[in-house]
Amino acid sequence: MEKILDTAKSPRRTATCGQLRKADAGKTITLCGWVHRKRDHGGVSFINLRDRYGITQTVVDDDAGDAVKAAAAELHNEFCIAVTGLVRARPDNMVNPDMPTGEIEVSITDITILNRCEVLPFQVEDESKANEDLRLRYRYLDLRSSGMQQRIALRHEAAFAVREWMHGQGFYEIETPTFVKSTPEGARDYLVPSRLYPGSFYALPQSPQLYKQLLMVSGFDKYFQIARCYRDEDARGDRQPEFTQVDIEMSFVQRDDILAMTEGLMGHIFKKCLGVDLPAQFVRLSYDDAMNTYGSDKPDLRFDLKMQDFSPWVTGSGFQAFEGALDAGGAVKALVVPRAASYSRKQIEELEGVAKIYKAKGLAWMKISRGGAEAQRVLEGGVSKFFLNRVDEICSGLGADEGDLILIVADAKKKVANVALGAVRSRLGKDLGLIEAAEKAGNRFAFAWIVDFPMFSYNEDEGHWEAEHHLFSYPQEQYHATLESDPGSVKGDLYDLVLNGYELASGSIRIHDPELQQRVFNVVGIGREEAEVKFGFLTNAFKYGAPPHGGIAPGLDRLVMLMAGETSIKEVIAFPKNSFAQSPMDGCPSEVDEKQLQELHLHIIKEESK
Repeated sequence: MEKILDTAKSPRRTATCGQLRKADAGKTITLCGWVHRKRDHGGVSFINLRDRYGITQTVVDDDAGDAVKAAAAELHNEFCIAVTGLVRARPDNMVNPDMPTGEIEVSITDITILNRCEVLPFQVEDESKANEDLRLRYRYLDLRSSGMQQRIALRHEAAFAVREWMHGQGFYEIETPTFVKSTPEGARDYLVPSRLYPGSFYALPQSPQLYKQLLMVSGFDKYFQIARCYRDEDARGDRQPEFTQVDIEMSFVQRDDILAMTEGLMGHIFKKCLGVDLPAQFVRLSYDDAMNTYGSDKPDLRFDLKMQDFSPWVTGSGFQAFEGALDAGGAVKALVVPRAASYSRKQIEELEGVAKIYKAKGLAWMKISRGGAEAQRVLEGGVSKFFLNRVDEICSGLGADEGDLILIVADAKKKVANVALGAVRSRLGKDLGLIEAAEKAGNRFAFAWIVDFPMFSYNEDEGHWEAEHHLFSYPQEQYHATLESDPGSVKGDLYDLVLNGYELASGSIRIHDPELQQRVFNVVGIGREEAEVKFGFLTNAFKYGAPPHGGIAPGLDRLVMLMAGETSIKEVIAFPKNSFAQSPMDGCPSEVDEKQLQELHLHIIKEESK
């Protein structure tokens, strides 16, 4: 039988499972890890032993001792064991080139079972094939897979690279509170009741926004923090109730200083972690250009498929849907899809379904072919009958040719036309393999800055103006005179960093003048008295020589997700929540006992059953 483990006398690991090479042949070593695979061939047993450093093949030879053979016979996958043995080179015809340790194996002279493993809910493999709920319920097993181990290691390397670069640039890492005052920042707060002050609550920070601005008032000049943040909002693939951002703030800077700093940071991270060289400067697009050209303020620029204005050919066409949209001050936008004239009616209807999700009334289309005695270009199908006499104008104007498909969205609201057709563009990038082709060509990471955002957006449901990003962003100076009279035209000194169709970071130059800050509060309906209650600790600080300052906050979860080629941040977080903001592993959120509630002066109101 195997040895009975005495923790105080357990074997001491002398090498890891990814360490040994041919040069180590002849050494006696001890490995500790988990049984990854076990194969029995006659009187010989092969045990692949795994730890986070790699896998080593160990062997129980035919002439091994009875105790070793008995212990080996008991082993199953994921038993935690220690083995001692002699490192030996594999014969040339037995070398495994797919394993870093593939030139050697360990002939076992001793096995200690450190812990047994019950029947597994799923097999620990390179990538788990279990459903998400099962993976999260047994996350400690899922994290043993090589895929998760590599992604968590990448996250570690990225976080280390952040600290390394920021330190080299003279930034201080300063922690800010996680029990803060509840302030309106765009999402619902997670609230923490105070036992000492009944009826009062702390909030978990949605971001360290106000505190990092106070650090600038405090004279610290360059601050960063890898900060935990909390927002009570619906979960999705790239969103969690708790998340991590690289929070950054700087004094005496303008927008270009922050953009250049962030480009340097990203360049360092990608070079250090992936060996990828990024451009010294990223593409810059205004918000208006991004919306008009790509239908999104976070466009995926790995593929070049641009939306165009179709309005020059609408007047006089007789197609009322298009003409009515223009008459109402809207837009008619077109997308030329190269070599897609073979698209079936069913495929086009699927694309129309995508457009309708974003409030489009429909998706018009035409195909370009050649016909007639002179084989001239002709339009056919869809709405082509309204434009038959303007074929050459349309093709020349849009840069379209034989075999192309023209997709068109018209709407009385320009934003609806742009966003709906932009969603179709994104779908086509996947369906046509444009993203895959771009990545094969080496365009894996397409960064872009989106600048000159609107300062405010109008909430039609509630009938008031809201800050597009947050209330502390600086309105560009040319709009100061019309701040209150025309909020909709005001551009903020705002900027987003976009990567592969995801918003990776958001930032702005901040307001440091208390009077200008109150004017912005006024636009969104926050008077002086309310502002004093909610933000007085910040606005009062501005009265004591606050410097001009600005900042940005890249999302660490999304960054690592994109670096790893994943589409969900759950794949790069050790213990994420599921899509219902629950943890299947530990069962939170969960009820607490009545004594705890009484100490906090809380009473739970049960929902009445319907």
